[in-house]
Amino acid sequence: MKAIDVHVHPSTKAFDREAIWGKEALKSFYSYYKIEPKITTDEEMAEEFRQLDLKALLIGWDAESVSGTDTSHTNDEVARLIRKFPDVFIGGWAMIDPWKGKAAIKELERCVKELGLMGLKFQPPAQAFFPNDRRFYPLYEKCVELKIPVAFHSGFTGFGAGSPGGHGIHLKYARPIPHIDDVAADFPELTIIMIHPAWPWHEEQIAILLHKANVFADLSGWAPKYFPESLRREINGRLQDKFMFGSDYPDIPPKRWLSEFESGGYKPEVVEKVLYKNARRILNIKV
Repeated sequence: MKAIDVHVHPSTKAFDREAIWGKEALKSFYSYYKIEPKITTDEEMAEEFRQLDLKALLIGWDAESVSGTDTSHTNDEVARLIRKFPDVFIGGWAMIDPWKGKAAIKELERCVKELGLMGLKFQPPAQAFFPNDRRFYPLYEKCVELKIPVAFHSGFTGFGAGSPGGHGIHLKYARPIPHIDDVAADFPELTIIMIHPAWPWHEEQIAILLHKANVFADLSGWAPKYFPESLRREINGRLQDKFMFGSDYPDIPPKRWLSEFESGGYKPEVVEKVLYKNARRILNIKV
């Protein structure tokens, strides 16, 4: 095994973004990043990771209260892919609309106890909520009870990028301080993952990683050659035990991410930690 990719969006038909996000939001996303839509079969997707000798954690999607689109099937689809290709897909993040209240907590229990998913992921800009809003604290309390990690998108988002008004998306929901920092302080037993380098607030992200022992980060969503210099320094230095490899597949090909990171001047022991050792420890992955 070369690496563990902790941030993978399925590219199969069940996750067709035009159906999930809406045509206009999808159009602006692909235009902004100059990439093409990608839909594969189950087998084609699994084979991409198998050929690279990668294990992967898959992610569901649910922002129904904001989008109006029923995406309740996506957590089940993640679980189905894991069952179908256990040699490649070794776990999954449930994504649950936090505005669903008690139903969200019930869905979380189902995802963990029945589907076998290993964590809960949020996309605050797409779901239009501040993580430190105490109305959502019962979800974190349930995560502590279930002994699972929580992951929050942080920093800039490609969702709505480049469109007038950003497709109604507010970036403020993804600022690390105070929103993620508050949750980390209020739930010291909760393992928290900040998703993506949190530009333009990556210095706040670094501060939280230094200050809160229960907070970590994945490096998905950015090609490594574009990492801010302060982030590169921390990855290679005092925070080398805090970061994990994530590609944000299919938008960033894992092969490209790995090539740029491995040639980025990082110490050999740091490369090993980021690619798989940290994920094993932080997420209790047994591979």
